[in-house]
Amino acid sequence: MKRYAVLCAVVVLTAGLVHAQNPNLGTSGAQFLKIPVGPRAAALGGAFTSSGDDAGALFWNPAGSVGVKGSALIASHEEWWAGTRLNHAAFVQSFGEIGSFGLSFTSMSMDKLAVTTEEDPEGSSGLMFDAQDLMLGITYARDLTEDFSVGLTAKYIHQRIWNESASGIAVDVGTLYHIGYRDLKLGMSVTNFGGDLTFEGRDLLVDYDTRSTTATERLLPAQIQAEGYPLPLHFQVGLSMSPYISDEFSVLLAADVVHPNDNDEIVCAGIEATVLQRLALRGGYRFGDDTARWSAGVGASVPAGSLSIGFDYAYVAYDLLPSIHRFGIAVAF
Repeated sequence: MKRYAVLCAVVVLTAGLVHAQNPNLGTSGAQFLKIPVGPRAAALGGAFTSSGDDAGALFWNPAGSVGVKGSALIASHEEWWAGTRLNHAAFVQSFGEIGSFGLSFTSMSMDKLAVTTEEDPEGSSGLMFDAQDLMLGITYARDLTEDFSVGLTAKYIHQRIWNESASGIAVDVGTLYHIGYRDLKLGMSVTNFGGDLTFEGRDLLVDYDTRSTTATERLLPAQIQAEGYPLPLHFQVGLSMSPYISDEFSVLLAADVVHPNDNDEIVCAGIEATVLQRLALRGGYRFGDDTARWSAGVGASVPAGSLSIGFDYAYVAYDLLPSIHRFGIAVAF
């Protein structure tokens, strides 16, 4: 078993070091699906495929939601760039041997802006526009054996820019294997697997001249066919372990390799130190990421009767872009 664990670690880390150029750079849409959610995961640099064991695992690896015993709820908020904001919420309910069911929601929105044209570059017409992205997911996960679990998420994706919108269905599939040595776990997930999305809307409606070579007033209503775009498919594999665990102090180490369909591979690494099972200090780094670099965060949990309420914060530093602050709350009952 130890040899198997070492082999898995070598494979994962070696794959991340093979940093070949991806010929499909920048070819996918629905980029909001790639934004890491949850301050705990963000503080760990995104190394959450195998270490996620709460409702936040629904985004990273649906199989990780089997770690919830009872019920768990998380909600997070972050102010993104250029007046945009990202909100996320997830809920998991465990039904013992039957498995766990989860619901997740992600919304990205922006402030309204004035509509400008070539004739009205100042936007004095009074017309305003905005855009919004939305994801709704439903998850089922269960243990197949004492050490191996699987999870599946079906999700509805909707994007809107003013009067145009696009919708589609995608699935996430994940597995989690408990190797057993010092809580060593191996997780793998494939997220955002689905068909292309295509925008439609009233601004794409036109009057088409069927006889453009001759003078005629015969115009037929038609619609411009927008080109479809693929979803940001992700394959992610990760290892995590706890080299030291006690009631007073514990340490979690995690590392992920991410292979997207529209960018180069990156390696995520994170560490979490927990004191008295109540206060957690976290740090992470993303190797090969073209924007994000290091991250740090803190978490605290407070018992309240039958509830356990946690508060999490993460700070993520970016190159050439403003840093991002993430805030979240987690409730277990």
